[in-house]
Amino acid sequence: MSADDNGEGGTFALYSLLCRHARLSILPNQQDSDKKLSSYATEGSADTWDSAFLKSFAEKHQKFRNILLIFVLLGTCMAIGDGIFTPAISVLSAVSGVKIKASELHENYVVVISCVILVVLFYIQHHGTSRVAFLFAPIVIAWLLCISSIGMYNIIRWNPHIYQALSPIYMLKFLKETGWEGWVSLGGVVLSITGVETMFAVLGHFSALSIKVAFIFLVYPCLILAYLGEAAYLSQHHHDIESSFYKAIPEPVFWPVFIVATLAAVVGSQAVISATFSIVSQCCALHCFPRVKIVHTSSKIYGQIYIPEINWILMCLCLIVTIILRDTNRIGHAYGLSVTSVMFVTTCLMTLVMVIVWKQKAVVAASFLVIFGSIELLYLSAVFFKVLDGGWISLLLSWTLMATMFIWNYGSLKKHQFDLENKVSMDRILSSGPSLGMVRVPGIGLIYTNLVTGIPAIFGHFVTNLPAFHEVLVFVCVKSVQVPYISEKERFLVTRIYPEDYGMYRCVIRYGYKDLQQENYDFENRLVSEIVNFIETEGENEPTLRMQICTCSGNSDDEAVDVSEQILSYPNQGETTMQSKNVGVLISQDGHCKRPHLKDESLHILRAREAGMAYILGHSYARAKKSSSIFKKVAINVIYAFLSRNTRRPEVVLNVPPTSLLEVGMIYYV
Repeated sequence: MSADDNGEGGTFALYSLLCRHARLSILPNQQDSDKKLSSYATEGSADTWDSAFLKSFAEKHQKFRNILLIFVLLGTCMAIGDGIFTPAISVLSAVSGVKIKASELHENYVVVISCVILVVLFYIQHHGTSRVAFLFAPIVIAWLLCISSIGMYNIIRWNPHIYQALSPIYMLKFLKETGWEGWVSLGGVVLSITGVETMFAVLGHFSALSIKVAFIFLVYPCLILAYLGEAAYLSQHHHDIESSFYKAIPEPVFWPVFIVATLAAVVGSQAVISATFSIVSQCCALHCFPRVKIVHTSSKIYGQIYIPEINWILMCLCLIVTIILRDTNRIGHAYGLSVTSVMFVTTCLMTLVMVIVWKQKAVVAASFLVIFGSIELLYLSAVFFKVLDGGWISLLLSWTLMATMFIWNYGSLKKHQFDLENKVSMDRILSSGPSLGMVRVPGIGLIYTNLVTGIPAIFGHFVTNLPAFHEVLVFVCVKSVQVPYISEKERFLVTRIYPEDYGMYRCVIRYGYKDLQQENYDFENRLVSEIVNFIETEGENEPTLRMQICTCSGNSDDEAVDVSEQILSYPNQGETTMQSKNVGVLISQDGHCKRPHLKDESLHILRAREAGMAYILGHSYARAKKSSSIFKKVAINVIYAFLSRNTRRPEVVLNVPPTSLLEVGMIYYV
């Protein structure tokens, strides 16, 4: 938990941490100015020989970076798989306790009841975690107290000396005497530590200290008592091995414990489903997952989200797994494979963090990898032995998901590469204006692009076929940065393109991989405010200008909308860049600015704003070149094309008003 990224945990958080300290980034549009973000935080001790060598090796070898990305995607897909197997095995194991009291109950009824609970569980997800969060702590505490109390009861009644089983000597004796069978049994033993990978993935929801205190003083003691109690019962009832947990419960408290167990299964499943939403959202931000709808479920607690498409896909897969496998042991094999894979990936990334970020010696990091990695590989090898007995589902789901994510990332990077290689020369377009009949029309045109420098190809395609564009042009780039969060005052970066009389600007809007675009964001006024403040403070060392933008209609009085206050920074390449805090400009009803000291260029921007805004987006289609391999043609022409057609459209993600949208179609070959 010490290897966190500004408090965030999980596979991608470790990868993000590595990308900031070494050139491993999968995001193609990073800038030097990103390093000035307050959350970037790469300060530390000087590079050691080991860290410098590893960084140099990674920068020189593209294949290493690609392999590392695939490795990270594998761990991420296995973590997403937890969102499928955890609800299935938790609910099915809880409901199966009914058969203890109703032995004549057919297995099909247990499966049907489990499926009904799963459907209800996924159906209520759209209400948000906050609606039922107040029940989480009481249910979990009640569950821990129940199993610990029952454990103590069984220890006292059946075998008071069972505490000796805590000695690792018995583990070694067990493995020595059982041999092959003991090694295979580790595939089931690993289920006793599941959940820790999800805890690390949602580290940002709690502090590391709170997790350590809760685990050491409550969770771990309760689990130890529960397992010792079950072992004590089994020492006297060898024949009850298949259903020892429920049979070890005293008769008077069976049904209350059964109810608490079912509620605990639902709560645990809810936590993993929420973690899956968070992981998918993070993958979308880093261009490793197709665009999906992300809904905020809480206006007070930041980060509580709901993704409808993922929710229903998870539900269908959970039901399929429950119906096909029908047995907690077989589901446990698939679950154990996912968990141990995530753990091993995390350990390997942790080793790189120790060398690259913490500047530890390679010998120390290698020792860490050998100690923890060998234990995880031992469990992983045991679980792999059960691949044919249910574990294949985990491999099938994870590899399918990983292939989808990799192809989406590959297609997105190729699209960005095409844009880089086909930048438009604005001088050439403007110089040929008279021959093309080029005109400037009133208003502001927002050209969305993935580029942080240069003019995108879609703009050249647009003016070639329709030789007219707006009197004010703003090239807008919405991009993600390898940090969890970016504050509002650092969100916008405004620069000028060409001289003042061209009326062209670039606005880069930066988001962290845990940031979510606000649904009710007054984007147009905010953008205009940023540009005007950039113009007014351009060249000043200590800007003091404070303004407001207002929207007026009818005969009403001036109505002000607060926007932001600016702070200038000056990047290395000489562009005047602006970041913001809380700002604006005041416009009267007739469209004239009430501040006579504003520059003419600012007044020009405000008048253009009153004339209206248009959003120009590229609608591109990817095609593989004829000389491409069969694999590439299938990946681009079939899979990536299918995902592009059926994913959420960019204009919807960006909240573009449909009445102001212009789409420019293009085909690019990769």
